[in-house]
Amino acid sequence: MSLNQVYLAVDLGAGSGRVIAGEFDGERIELRELNRFDNTPVELPSGWHWNITDLYRNIVDGLKKAGELYSDRPISVGVDTWGVDYGLLDEQGNLLGLPYQYRDKRTDGMMDLADQIIGKQEIYRATGIQLMFFNTIFQLLSEVERKNPALDIAADLLFLPDLISYWLSGVRSQERSVVSTSQLYNPIIRDWDRDLIERLGMPEKLFKKISDPGEELGPLLENVAQKTGLTKTKVVTIAGHDTASAVAAIPSQEENPAFLSSGTWSLMGLDLPRPNISDESFIDAFTNEIGVGHGVRFLKNICGLWLIQESRRHWLANGEDIPYSRMADLASEAEPFRSLIYPDDPLFEEAGRMPEKVQAYCRHTGQPIPETPGQIIRCIYESLALRYSEVWQRLISYVVKEPTSLHIVGGGCQDNLLNQFAANAIGITVKAGPVEATGLGNIITQMLASGAIGSLKEGRQVVANSAQVKTFEPQDPESWKAAYQKYKAVLASRKSKNSS
Repeated sequence: MSLNQVYLAVDLGAGSGRVIAGEFDGERIELRELNRFDNTPVELPSGWHWNITDLYRNIVDGLKKAGELYSDRPISVGVDTWGVDYGLLDEQGNLLGLPYQYRDKRTDGMMDLADQIIGKQEIYRATGIQLMFFNTIFQLLSEVERKNPALDIAADLLFLPDLISYWLSGVRSQERSVVSTSQLYNPIIRDWDRDLIERLGMPEKLFKKISDPGEELGPLLENVAQKTGLTKTKVVTIAGHDTASAVAAIPSQEENPAFLSSGTWSLMGLDLPRPNISDESFIDAFTNEIGVGHGVRFLKNICGLWLIQESRRHWLANGEDIPYSRMADLASEAEPFRSLIYPDDPLFEEAGRMPEKVQAYCRHTGQPIPETPGQIIRCIYESLALRYSEVWQRLISYVVKEPTSLHIVGGGCQDNLLNQFAANAIGITVKAGPVEATGLGNIITQMLASGAIGSLKEGRQVVANSAQVKTFEPQDPESWKAAYQKYKAVLASRKSKNSS
């Protein structure tokens, strides 16, 4: 009897990281979590940074557990993380400082500066990426502006999945899916936009040949293999951007499935065969990121469970521990549509005092002020769902055939109340799951590389065989239509008062 194939996935999120194993029996994948650990940024005199060395230590610990369980059976390992953040390396491969965290304030004013140098619309036409303050283009521009000597010393720029893969394999690469989040990649020519790079004064030497998901980097470095016992495991590039891996694992055979990757951020979009870069998509601020097989994730970034996570952190710091499992109950007990917010308002971008910020927004727009945790949580949930509806109405205008359902994947798909609110607000069937979409997408890309499956479509069927999916049908349509009109009025009031 032959043993199941084993693949290892390193999945780093903005709040936590994991090393997981996937056993493939020819039809389905069974996942096993080997190590889970916190990912907490650190504030240094230079700003907010990722503690990347601690993350690496935890990754190696997870790989060691894989060696203990599976000996030398694991075929390969792939790494995915969030997008945009990077590390700089010198010629010898030494890391030139801890990578910055994307919310660090050094990007303040950089979008306006780039607009003066080139123009926001021209940047969008070149890259097809939604302009957001934390994009790599603005991070690097801030380094150019302050004449950071690290730019002169640096020989390589590695995005975080590429950096971890380098530490595991000794091979430096720049993987396409995470490169495409930088707003320095041109999806039409499928390469760095070197004209953009030159005009912004960035060192051209940092932008190398781009690799694709499914390329073999090489075996684990000898010291890693010795520590872990994984003597036959290879390191391969997968869709290094976690959303690209999650979308690869949508358990759907639709031609252009619609998705909502739900976590700290909510990313709503369609999986399309080619970029859609137009004046309309610029105005609507949709983004074109690259996925497995050069497919395009045509999507919009929406503030997601960040609002809930920050609210819980605030309450916990003030002595009130409200578990996530209790939040839906509290929200369900609160009055519907009492007060609403615009989740993507700049007021909510920075960490800290989130419940107070929600209250301030409601006060500013003349609404009842949510006082209890249940009222605040309900306000956030309903507002997120109505924001989803707003984005959905624009999203479906870009395709001839409207999707029949919305697939919610990622950790946020476990939130049944928010899933139901999303179905209600949008008026469409919601299919929630798999929770482990990113890990499964990571693994099926490795399976493509090894030849265990022959196509992404086949991989998605494997995911469908492996994962539990829960269906939510729209309810109470008239109340949600009225709530949407209230939401639009609140947003108009906020804009009016901000401009006066």
